[in-house]
Amino acid sequence: MNQKKAKQDFFATRSTSWWMVALAMIGSCMSGVTFVSVPGMVAASGFGYLQMCLGFFLGYLVIAFVLTPLYFKLGVVSIYQYLEQRFGLHSYKTGAWFFFISKMLGASVRLFLVCATLQLLVTGPLDVPFWVTVTLSVFLVWLYTFRGGVKSVIWVDVIKTLCMLVTVGLCLVLIGREVGTWDHSLSRIFYFDDVNHPQFFLKQLLGGLFTVIATTGLDQDMMQRTLACKNVRDSQKNLVVSSILQIVVIALFLVLGVFLYQFAALHGIQEKGDAIFPAVACSSFLPPVVGVLFVVGLVAAGFPAGGSALTALTTSFTVDILGGLKRADSDRLRRWVHVGMAAGMVVCILVFNALNSTSTIDAVYRLASYTYGPLLGLFFFGILSKREVRDRWVPVVCILAPVLCLVLDLNSERWFGGYHFSYELLLLNALFTALGLFLIRKR
Repeated sequence: MNQKKAKQDFFATRSTSWWMVALAMIGSCMSGVTFVSVPGMVAASGFGYLQMCLGFFLGYLVIAFVLTPLYFKLGVVSIYQYLEQRFGLHSYKTGAWFFFISKMLGASVRLFLVCATLQLLVTGPLDVPFWVTVTLSVFLVWLYTFRGGVKSVIWVDVIKTLCMLVTVGLCLVLIGREVGTWDHSLSRIFYFDDVNHPQFFLKQLLGGLFTVIATTGLDQDMMQRTLACKNVRDSQKNLVVSSILQIVVIALFLVLGVFLYQFAALHGIQEKGDAIFPAVACSSFLPPVVGVLFVVGLVAAGFPAGGSALTALTTSFTVDILGGLKRADSDRLRRWVHVGMAAGMVVCILVFNALNSTSTIDAVYRLASYTYGPLLGLFFFGILSKREVRDRWVPVVCILAPVLCLVLDLNSERWFGGYHFSYELLLLNALFTALGLFLIRKR
């Protein structure tokens, strides 16, 4: 009985109020990448990220009124169980493995940024090696999710949301008061003039639409929260409300970015991109409280995001890949998988550090374009078509689609008159997958 209760608490199905999940969703979408990279991208693209946020909102509507009713109807713990019911075991395992790779890489990129900043500001001056910082950080993430699972993640995400809002609000006031004026040249929103530019409106809108469908609607991490709501209607309210609030929060981070660059120009601070916020917040030109707020906000943003990813990886690997729900020792298995996922995350972060990958937000969405594309193609072919496919060939299709996208991406400027792919590459990846599924359909 205790084992059954522990499993229910870890997976947290149909047991949480929608408003609590909505608050948690805001925090869960805002990682350390949002905290550091969104203000930093203002110099390069102004407020152009809001174009993508409009696509996010449309994507949430699709998730709320197309995917969520399907998941509730099937009564699944892992959303990839749909693929087994629709196509077969090979499709199910393929979807689970693509999610595993996507989430492990994406979560590691996000937590890498947090660890690198902590190393720069806190542990580095104390001569603590980077691998120790990473190991301790992941251990803390593992510790608070060890027993609580999704339920603890939702509660921590609510607290994280409140901490982030307080932190960004106080930073806006303190830094904005020092700046005094507003630089309108940094606040351009819409880009309609050059179709080859990565910030072109339609690219960003479509990129946002399909990115949020893939990285939220087809992501076990994010959908575990939605499936924790008591019914379909509550889940839909959660998704619509949280999507609107997320746009507001991202707009606040972009406003903060304008203030950061103006402050940096006034005081001769040269850093840009991901480095601008820590450089300004911890500079000698501001009260020490701003640096403290930055570290608190970064930790509040980064660690819960890592915790939710670790929980989702544990759930998907246990349920989807190892078939844990059918095993008598499922709780013991889940605990060992939880340890293994934490160890894998440490290894990935150390590899990212060795590669010196610092363009974080672009890296996250680029990875999503390649790894979530086959998932998007699988689900949409399954929902929009009633055709059966030759299940054993599905893994081949899902591997070839991103490879073909990589070839096009590397040669797009030469082959297509200077055209540069942005996040719409995700849609192209999904279309290749759907086309491949059509070609291996049963006649």
